Amino acid sequence: MPHHEENNFSAPAETHEFEALLFDMDGTIIDSTEAIVKHWHQIGKEIGVPGEEILLTSHGRRSIDVLALLAPDRANWDYVCLAEGNIPKLYGSSVVEIPGSRDILSQLSSAGVPWAIVTSGTRPLVQGWLDVMGLAQPKNMVTAEEVKKGKPDPECYAMGARRLGFAGGGSRVLVLEDAPAGVRAGKAAGFKVVGLATTHDVEQLREAGADWIVRDMRSVVFRGWDAKKGVARVEVRDGLVQ
Repeated sequence: MPHHEENNFSAPAETHEFEALLFDMDGTIIDSTEAIVKHWHQIGKEIGVPGEEILLTSHGRRSIDVLALLAPDRANWDYVCLAEGNIPKLYGSSVVEIPGSRDILSQLSSAGVPWAIVTSGTRPLVQGWLDVMGLAQPKNMVTAEEVKKGKPDPECYAMGARRLGFAGGGSRVLVLEDAPAGVRAGKAAGFKVVGLATTHDVEQLREAGADWIVRDMRSVVFRGWDAKKGVARVEVRDGLVQ
């Protein structure tokens, strides 16, 4: 978890209108760091690579892309989906919510706002976490096995927007991300991005191009859905003074 003592999170609140919201999963909705660390240490033992070495580059990236470099024989979707599907079952007790995430997902779902999860995890992993945590279930999600290239490639966020009925780039879609690779993916897709400083330093999020940087999801507040206009009012408060 990054330290924020030296950062000034007191930017004036801003309210903007968006037609859809796209959420990353890990580091944005939940923090499964402890579970993922245990998982990669176990995989590391099996493939003969120190877990710490794997963890240096694995966050925000698809397991299949990590394994393609370290253990090509395991870089297939059957193995990855099975391995990731076991993570919530084995390590479910070590996951925690990102503060504010449960509330906003529940509010968006209740209001009928278009939202989706766009993640570098597989569907079995994401569904496992949603079930274990009892979080709101999105009608749409884009998972690792559905895209040819993972983040920072924009394919996943472009696909997420399309599934919600919004083709092409535009600032009317809001991406919420914690990893620099994900921020870059959202920006490359043409969308506005809130960077959550939950797992990376603010400097990395700034360099990746985040439009706003906040400490956690409590700074992203749902202010209502205008069904006639088809827009959600979203307030970003206590952002980093840039």
